[in-house]
This record gives sequence, structure tokens and C-alpha cells, in this order.
Amino acid sequence: MDKKETTSPEKEAALKALRAQFTGTDPPTQITLLAAALKLFSISTFEISRFLDIYHPAGRIKDLRKRGYNILTVWTTAETEAGVPHRIGRYVLLAEPSQTEPMEQAA
Repeated sequence: MDKKETTSPEKEAALKALRAQFTGTDPPTQITLLAAALKLFSISTFEISRFLDIYHPAGRIKDLRKRGYNILTVWTTAETEAGVPHRIGRYVLLAEPSQTEPMEQAA
């Protein structure tokens, strides 16, 4: 089992800065925010929830995949702050959709 997941201070700051750029909790805003984050880093479900304030990460990943994003899920086990191990996904952007597809389709 992996140790408690840690996020570097630099990555945390970058994710929080992205969150400040994309205000709103509606699905189109969350999809755009998550796409921007994936262009910079691989990101876990914990990081998506904690730093991007997206509380249904798998749903937003599914939305991105529907839009043509090629996203790999790497399964890992991480310990929460409470010391409980959880199986979580770490998402890696492999390829973006073609530029002709609009980013903000209905969720």
C-alpha cells in the first residue's frame, strides 16, 4: 500500500491558482478546470476534490472522455488524513481531442 498521498507545495499552489481562474461549480466550468489541470499534471481523485473543489471527479473524467480526451486511469491505494486506505484513481492525460471539437458541450 502507498503511504498517505502527498502533493508538492508547487503543485498545490498551481492547482489552487487554476481554481481561482475558473469560478463556479457547474459541470462545464469543472470540466474546463479539470482539463486545464490535466494538461499540467497527473492528478488523483483526492487532489481533484481538495484543490480543484470538484466533488465528483469520476463524473468529470467521464465527461472529458466523452469529449475525446484520452485519459489513463492508474489505480493506487492511498491513505486518507484519517488513516484509512482507499483505492483511488490517478488520471494521466495522454492526448487531447482534435481542435475542431468544442470544449463546452452540454454535460
